[in-house]
Amino acid sequence: MIFRLLATLALVSAMNVGSEARAEGRLRIVEQFGTVYLPLHALRDQKLIEKHGKAEGLDIKVEWTKLSGGAAINDALLSGAVDVGAAGAGPVIVLWDRTKGSADVKVIAALGEQPNYLITNNPNIKTLKDFTKADKIAVPAVVVSQQSRLLEIAAEKEFGEGKYNVLDDLTVNLPHPDATAALLSGSSAITAHFSNPPYQEQALQNPKVHKVLSSYDIMGGRITPTLLYATSKFRNENPKTFKALYDALNEASQWIETHKAEAAETYIRVEQSKLDPAFVKSVIDNKDVDFTTTPQGTFKYATFLAKIGAIRNKPASWKDYCFGELHDKPGS
Repeated sequence: MIFRLLATLALVSAMNVGSEARAEGRLRIVEQFGTVYLPLHALRDQKLIEKHGKAEGLDIKVEWTKLSGGAAINDALLSGAVDVGAAGAGPVIVLWDRTKGSADVKVIAALGEQPNYLITNNPNIKTLKDFTKADKIAVPAVVVSQQSRLLEIAAEKEFGEGKYNVLDDLTVNLPHPDATAALLSGSSAITAHFSNPPYQEQALQNPKVHKVLSSYDIMGGRITPTLLYATSKFRNENPKTFKALYDALNEASQWIETHKAEAAETYIRVEQSKLDPAFVKSVIDNKDVDFTTTPQGTFKYATFLAKIGAIRNKPASWKDYCFGELHDKPGS
């Protein structure tokens, strides 16, 4: 449970001890939980980074770490414990803002379009206005996570201009797997969970759990909830490693779109999951899911974050916080 997160944080701290400048050929990636990270699972399982590294004349050693929540990912990236992070658009754009002119963190690619659901085991909750002080909403990281920012955007729509944070006090930090287990247990400690696939679909199989809203409802259309990002220093000092990663991501995303059954088995294998492969396939085969490296809907986050003062530098477009490889794509 939560001890797993603490142990992983300790691991990242240990990785950072004695970190120093190094030549190309080593890549440290930190990921989180859910099928939105399936492109990373595919390139890991098929050793696609290593494959594209060889095309660049490199033997790349790839190291993987798992954390929960954009805040922990951002800390790991800025400390130099990892080279590449994967987190929601909210925390990524905040980090872009805070490192502008220094580390200059930017987006490498999106990991795909997938909806996030706010789900609950409280039968009295039909809308956001039905939440009371007795309720607790699990999110990966309070205030700063993707789900927390989505909840704030939804709250402002529901309660009125400037009231985006009225539900913040109800949120608690909990990784998706642990939040799912708590919600399904019926424990009063957690009555709702702003989840992600496949955990939300897994929870919704229980008749006592229902969906309150979707991120697509909140944002007015399809969005890419999770982004891969790095510092400009890493990109500039490791151009071949960076290119190998970018090319591997594109190959992985295209492969998933045409190999859904095999992709589901990849998720099971890499995550060592006990879920039925057919169930995982149904999650990634959903009409609302698309594995693309092109960011969609992210500028809406940036506009909201600028409005509430969470970022100081309002970007002129989505391209401002993305590396040049994405600039010719039809993003938003």
